[in-house]
Amino acid sequence: MIFSIIHTTSYKYDNYVTYCHNIAILKPKDFLGQKLLEYHLEITPKPSTLNDNLDFYGNTSTNFSIDKQHKELIVTARSKVERMYELQKNIFDFKVSKELTLEDALKSLNSLESDVIEAKQFLLDSVLINNISTNIRAYANESFKPKRSVFEAANELMKRIFTDFKFDTQFSTIATPIEEVMKAKKGVCQDFAQVAIACVRSVGLPAKYVSGYIETLPPPGKEKLVGTDASHAWFSVFIPGFGWVDFDPTNNQIPKNQHIVISYGRDYYDVPPLKGVIYGSGKSVMDVSVDIRSYSSSQNQEQSQSQKMI
Repeated sequence: MIFSIIHTTSYKYDNYVTYCHNIAILKPKDFLGQKLLEYHLEITPKPSTLNDNLDFYGNTSTNFSIDKQHKELIVTARSKVERMYELQKNIFDFKVSKELTLEDALKSLNSLESDVIEAKQFLLDSVLINNISTNIRAYANESFKPKRSVFEAANELMKRIFTDFKFDTQFSTIATPIEEVMKAKKGVCQDFAQVAIACVRSVGLPAKYVSGYIETLPPPGKEKLVGTDASHAWFSVFIPGFGWVDFDPTNNQIPKNQHIVISYGRDYYDVPPLKGVIYGSGKSVMDVSVDIRSYSSSQNQEQSQSQKMI
């Protein structure tokens, strides 16, 4: 499946901003099962400096500065991505992923294998996931038992969060502590991913935050509206001897072709799509628009628009 993605973030300021420096993490990743075919970043006003780097987690981080007065900043990332989930290991058939128990997994984490050492950094406290509470530990322990398969436990945790938590865009912000989300049992995809990560880490397993997109489809007979998609987030659990397995608690599903990966981190703080500092005064208004379409339908729409213009 090939997807066309347009992600636009705009900031409108009450007063002129004289200087800004920003970091954008918007470039989709390349790995077995996902191939980046095209990527272009458009920034208005034109930056005075712009450069790409790989961050500590292997994500593409674009740093840019604007040193002229402006009252609006527009950042648009245009990507074309091919998803080929069938090329990845089949987590449902692979024996290790299905049968390795928590008890054996914890023993395997004592290994000096390079993949284990790399994964263990996702056991550590992070900015938004630290001092894990007894409530979260108790919630995790309902699924994770010493003799139980790690895959089955994580899969059940995903289902429980989907069932127990309410999706509520008005409840939380990026600064809302996960303990408040846990108590209220509501929030958005970033919150659900971070609660799940806290649960997994509390039992001694590495877990990471996955930032990306998910294709959304309109109801039958309805036309898909432009810009109504959004950034998405889910979590990934490290199973020694197998690797990382992703789980989406917001939608209660194992991510496949409809999930497009942008970045990995310890939590949201590591991988926001756009962050920065400005020199200016007054308030600002941010607007985000994300549009994801299969490449064939995107082509058809462009052809239809061209025909109308003719």
